[in-house]
Amino acid sequence: MLSSLISNGKPATPDRSDLIAPWWSFTKTVLAATALSLVRDGLLELDAPIAGHAFTLRQLLRHEAGLADYGELVEYHAAVANNESPWPATEMMQRLDGLRLRYAPGTHWRYSNVGYLLVGRLIERMTDLELDDAVTQRALAPLGLSNVRFAKTPADLQATASGSTSNYDPAWVYHGLLVGPISQAALFLDRLLCEYLFSADLLKEMQATRALGGPIPGRPWIEPGYGLGVMQGSIEGGFSLSGHTGCGPGSVIAVYRVRDGATSACCAAFATGTSEGAVETFVAGQLIQALGQAC
Repeated sequence: MLSSLISNGKPATPDRSDLIAPWWSFTKTVLAATALSLVRDGLLELDAPIAGHAFTLRQLLRHEAGLADYGELVEYHAAVANNESPWPATEMMQRLDGLRLRYAPGTHWRYSNVGYLLVGRLIERMTDLELDDAVTQRALAPLGLSNVRFAKTPADLQATASGSTSNYDPAWVYHGLLVGPISQAALFLDRLLCEYLFSADLLKEMQATRALGGPIPGRPWIEPGYGLGVMQGSIEGGFSLSGHTGCGPGSVIAVYRVRDGATSACCAAFATGTSEGAVETFVAGQLIQALGQAC
């Protein structure tokens, strides 16, 4: 398990955490932050219908827009397993009938990578920039991050800690796949939730969650929820974690932050050949230990 810990805003782990890793679905948190920077600047509204659609930005970011997910396609998994060339996004959307609403926006919850593909397109449209540039200018650079980029080809993953995924083509991740040091993932989340980028009010909107039910077997969540690009919920001890877990072929990353009064800790962990629950449980343990040591 490779990990990076930040305690009260200061790094608390050695430089080995600078090893490059795929951020998988932690990319969604970065995309959400980029989109919310447009809300902050008055270029988008959270609760206005997006042009041409029945859903809002809030509903997209919270997986409440009514959209399905390409992960539901059996042929998608078969194509990835066979190392086939990724389908163009238009073909994927046709196969999925991706813009057909499966439920009325706001009435249910259904995890959807397609929703974040649309978030990325919205960011490009509103900034008149390629997604790479918009994310760098509006989220990564303002929080002091470096050496974080979108993977575009299998070669971009070969130099990462997930060596077993060297044949995986990141173009199968239609909303984009960031790769970067594990320490930078922890730094991003810690600074994002410390009001470096947004006001307290906008951060409150980001962390307002839809409850997803009770405990999840094999995972540390007691009351899980999902906000605007962040997974959030309570764990044992009365603590509440905020961040995101991501998984791809052969590896998992989990990045979470906890706060107890004036004390905070943020941890990013990456591992190969294990489960989401195992990495989340490790992160939760590191965070609780860090809070105890800081008191």
